[in-house]
Amino acid sequence: MTSAAPRILVIDDEAQIRRFLDIGLRAEGYEVLLAATAAEGLALAVTQSPDLVILDIGLPDMEGHAVLAELRQWSQLPVLMLSVRDAEREKVRALDQGANDYMTKPFGIQELMARLRALLRNRPGGPDVSPRYDDGRLGIDLARREVSLDGALLALTRKEYAVLELLFRHAGRVVTQQQLLREIWGPSHTGDSQYLRIVLGKLRQKLGDDPADPRWLKTEPGVGYRFLAD
Repeated sequence: MTSAAPRILVIDDEAQIRRFLDIGLRAEGYEVLLAATAAEGLALAVTQSPDLVILDIGLPDMEGHAVLAELRQWSQLPVLMLSVRDAEREKVRALDQGANDYMTKPFGIQELMARLRALLRNRPGGPDVSPRYDDGRLGIDLARREVSLDGALLALTRKEYAVLELLFRHAGRVVTQQQLLREIWGPSHTGDSQYLRIVLGKLRQKLGDDPADPRWLKTEPGVGYRFLAD
């Protein structure tokens, strides 16, 4: 392989598995990134632009399914899930959530390499949606779950961050009130629009965003809200 060899990110808390994969992948000419936790793995996924992720389900700080969900919010890079759980429902769950393949531990290195080659051949083209936004005033970093205004971090509540995050992930498109309520408060709260109005009001206050002349959060009357990306 050349210097443009695919870069593989391995997220697994077992040191023995990480060493095994590091040696095996490098022997095949791949570049390798190693992470022992979900937080490390997500940070590397953002900063190092891997071509493929090998993701263990049983991580100490976050379940692999949750890591996959985070990745799929902004990236379609191939993900191969690893797990000691061999039940069919586990495989179906991972694949339904966006995994491209699933292998049960222990596994053979040659089979793994064959699956990686297939995933890399069939990986989707086109750029991923950026997990970061910075227009010179407002900064949003999905990987770090941080929001800043004029360089200073904002102290947002969980609901305020969740609303801003969901709107940002659909930047330029209208997100209905029902969708926001369902995804953030739950399906039993789709009629509780007052919750959403209160959180939007506080979020706008912290951003200094005038609803009459919005810079970032625009109300679409009777429908929902839109994040105005620069």
